[in-house]
Amino acid sequence: MAGSMRASRGGFPVAAAVQGLGASWTSGRRVERASYAVGAALMASGLLHLVVFAVDGGPWTGPVSWRKPVTFGISFGLTLLTIAWVSAFVRLGDRARTAVLGVFAADCVAEVSLITLQAWRRAPSHFNEETAFDTVVTRMLAAGGGVLVVTLVALAVASFRRNEEVAPSMRLAVRSGFAALMLALASGAAMIARGVATVESGDQQAAYHVVAALKPAHFVTMHAILVLPLLAWLLTFTGLPETRRVRAVALASGAYWAVAAVVIAVSAVRFATA
Repeated sequence: MAGSMRASRGGFPVAAAVQGLGASWTSGRRVERASYAVGAALMASGLLHLVVFAVDGGPWTGPVSWRKPVTFGISFGLTLLTIAWVSAFVRLGDRARTAVLGVFAADCVAEVSLITLQAWRRAPSHFNEETAFDTVVTRMLAAGGGVLVVTLVALAVASFRRNEEVAPSMRLAVRSGFAALMLALASGAAMIARGVATVESGDQQAAYHVVAALKPAHFVTMHAILVLPLLAWLLTFTGLPETRRVRAVALASGAYWAVAAVVIAVSAVRFATA
């Protein structure tokens, strides 16, 4: 793609990078472009609810607040954009790629829609079994989480297949990012399991407190799949040889994992003692 472009006068070619972003859209597969559009719409929904919060007010924190449609809309939208882009560097058949990305995009829409619906109803979206409807929403969100796990694990496994069409630096970044994402999924599953168990014991408010302990670990491991491949992609515009790009990605991955290890350790201790 733009990997053959070189930096001019030792600087970073911003114009070339912008053209590279445009090429990701024009040369992307139909399912990738559709995922980009849906991801952008989800992020727009999150930003729209930030305006709603500014007008309506209310608490920013807590199980019932406008923060949830804001953060989940932006987070799911960004994640969908990331996965659609990164999947282009993963060796998959056309049908498998369409199925995985299609299911993932639909699930992202369902998750954000249910969370947003509950925010407008002024009801907690997670661990809420106050009414029959709330129970259905809670269980649908949990089931949606299961779908996210299946699709992302499928992509993670595929990322380790031999693929000579992708530069070694990008392969390393994608694989390291997906490895971190698997830890994010594990922490998410742990939060759901612990939260459900706490609710079933009769203490719904305690469930929100308990799961909050793992949120930092969930966050830092979730976004490696964007940060590391983005670095590898940006390095293609610098004129550095591939061997140096591989070294740079390896160093960045090591630093990211070191920080993540600290965050995970602290979060795990807090989660275990909460």
